[in-house]
Amino acid sequence: MRHAFDRRAALAALVAAAAATTPFAAAAQAGPVRLRIGFQKGGLLLLVKLRGTLDQALPGAQIEWKEFPAGPQLLEALDAGAIDFGVTGAPPPVFAQSAGRDFVIVGAEPGQPHSEAILVPADSPVKTVRDLRGRRVALARGSSSHFLLLGALAQQGLRISDVQPVFLGPADARAAFETGAVDAWVVWDPYLSIAEAARPLRVLANFATLLPAVSTPWSFYEARREFVQANPALVRQLVAALAREGAWAADHAVEVAKLLAPVLGIGLETVLRMQRRVRYGAVPASAAIAADQQKVADAFAAQGLIPKAVSVKDVFWLPR
Repeated sequence: MRHAFDRRAALAALVAAAAATTPFAAAAQAGPVRLRIGFQKGGLLLLVKLRGTLDQALPGAQIEWKEFPAGPQLLEALDAGAIDFGVTGAPPPVFAQSAGRDFVIVGAEPGQPHSEAILVPADSPVKTVRDLRGRRVALARGSSSHFLLLGALAQQGLRISDVQPVFLGPADARAAFETGAVDAWVVWDPYLSIAEAARPLRVLANFATLLPAVSTPWSFYEARREFVQANPALVRQLVAALAREGAWAADHAVEVAKLLAPVLGIGLETVLRMQRRVRYGAVPASAAIAADQQKVADAFAAQGLIPKAVSVKDVFWLPR
């Protein structure tokens, strides 16, 4: 079972760690450091971008923002040197590490047990996960949805080969699901909330239904290795700033919803429902979190879904 996530304790530890480092603004007197951040629709980084608070927290950085449809594409950009920092779910770094991509994990967010689900239409003959045998299931390859499907099938004694995976990005998967080209869709927020608001649906499984057999995986803040080596104090202050933003967001659900609703293109009440199941937060990478992530990597390796098994601690930037 996952260690309990104490948001306030984690924030206090982060602030102390950041204060113990040489202030980045003072170290950056020679000129601003270019910091290119990759984000996805929804999530804490989008909120931080909208609020503009990183510009205040990191005055020595010149911040640029780039949006990505999902984690695998973000990590490809990180490996190619197109961005310096970003956030993904747990599986994308496993696939990226197995494929030889270079990056380091510098921080983590607690998993969201209700923010990702396997969906079917409310009138579907598919009533349970076991009924997915032989069915077409839309999902993003190497995403947290991939791991959710893997875990839900395993709980029923099935493997990924027992269904017909249709690997699509969220936008294309939504179209396929709405037209009946696929039988089920595995997806995360905000796409989950958008789908639930559009039509009656049935949730076959989410990470909450898999506990304790399958823990809700962490999300991860990744960075370009050379960037971290050149700017360790900035990276620590960046993760600490995200922890502060997460604490603020957790206590201001209505304000968050008002910021996100027009950007996501969905109603305020839908965003509020989404916010109520989110656990914002950020903590530094640790050996305990790496051990949790190793279970995710091992699950994919066991079914031959990654080129080779990996030791995830090799990409964790751990406190010294």
